[in-house]
Amino acid sequence: MKRNQSLGRLSAGLLLSAIVILLLAPSVGAQSKFKNLHGFKPGNGRGFGIYAGLVFDPTGNLYGTATAGGKHNGGVVFQLTPNTGGSWAYSVIYSFCSLANCSDGGAPLAGLIVDSAGNLYSTTYSGGANGNNGTVFKLTPSGQGSWTESVLYSFAGGQDGAGPRSNLIFDQLGNLYGTTSSQGNSGTAGTVFKLAPNQDGTWSESVLYRFCSQANCSDGSYPQAGLMFDAAGNLYGTTLEGGQNSFIGDAGTVFQLTPNNDGSWSESVLYNFCSLANCVDGFEPYSSLIFDPAGNLYGTTWEGGSTTETGTVFRLTPQGGGNWSESVIRSFVCAPTNCPNGGSPIDNLTIDVAGNLYGTTYYGGDTSLCDEGCGLVFKLTPNSGQWQETVLHRFFAHPGMHPDAGLIFDAAGNLYGTTSGDGGRIFEGSVFEITP
Repeated sequence: MKRNQSLGRLSAGLLLSAIVILLLAPSVGAQSKFKNLHGFKPGNGRGFGIYAGLVFDPTGNLYGTATAGGKHNGGVVFQLTPNTGGSWAYSVIYSFCSLANCSDGGAPLAGLIVDSAGNLYSTTYSGGANGNNGTVFKLTPSGQGSWTESVLYSFAGGQDGAGPRSNLIFDQLGNLYGTTSSQGNSGTAGTVFKLAPNQDGTWSESVLYRFCSQANCSDGSYPQAGLMFDAAGNLYGTTLEGGQNSFIGDAGTVFQLTPNNDGSWSESVLYNFCSLANCVDGFEPYSSLIFDPAGNLYGTTWEGGSTTETGTVFRLTPQGGGNWSESVIRSFVCAPTNCPNGGSPIDNLTIDVAGNLYGTTYYGGDTSLCDEGCGLVFKLTPNSGQWQETVLHRFFAHPGMHPDAGLIFDAAGNLYGTTSGDGGRIFEGSVFEITP
């Protein structure tokens, strides 16, 4: 199974192995209530190609990004507003490439975050004032439904990195943190960066870490996902490639950045994927990470796992002394035309108050309209040290297929997410709601 190469998703060959997975038989009960909120159609100036998740504002509006389309064919930021009766009203609040040479940014691949004032922040993969290397931008509501875009930083494509494709996060002081997927040093392997607001309204960028700084990129390379903080102020993330086992299909890592007293940051690799025979522990993590209340980390790998190349859900448990232990809690097992319970998870997980995990797989599920399956939404429930999978929804290509992002909850416990297309039939992406 291979993801769209135009987005830089890499795939390795078939892996054959055997592993005992602590997993009960997947549930095959009735699927949850599914509702399509919006389908994106190419050619109408309203955006299409959805590769990121969603965010709510305090009033219940949903916001997201579309990588292509819009008035200037540079992608859009959109808003979905709930109407009485359950429908949603779609509107484009910004179309990229509205300025010469796309200096305002283009091709947003990341989702948005919102601050307490209702401003939106994210990144664009391309565009900007410095040779099409991407931007960090802010959208400010201007009243009467209009929004003003400002570029906080344009990447130069050298030591500062290029091609940001991940969500941003805030710290308690209002600084922004994120990753670039390439450049940063001679290895062009990406960076972790910080943007600090200045009193005059400008922002100052600093690079906290440049990947491939160690021999053979043993520190990791090409981060695709965003970051997260722990309570002590350490940053955590994943790299798609690199690590001590990078000679095996560019395996990838989980890393930690620790702030030093002099303002610098130290990187340590918490886990090198493909540490087990035949990569049954997974490899190529595209996803960001989440913590549970006990301090365990969870994420997904695009490939590896038991018997096939179709990915895992993994957990990292702190062992003390800076050591972490990895365990696979779900190994997706697929044949090319038989993958009913999902394959190839590509983005972050979501956790509820009971400790259940929710996520999406890019492939698997229904194969009647998609050769390798249209993808699905799943739930993992802990049960006496084991995990049971429940399929909440299998996609059927119309209006959406191939969910490419994680999920979010509303206050009532409903899940919201996006799909990236329907195979070019009618729609190129959708927004959906699931009531578990």
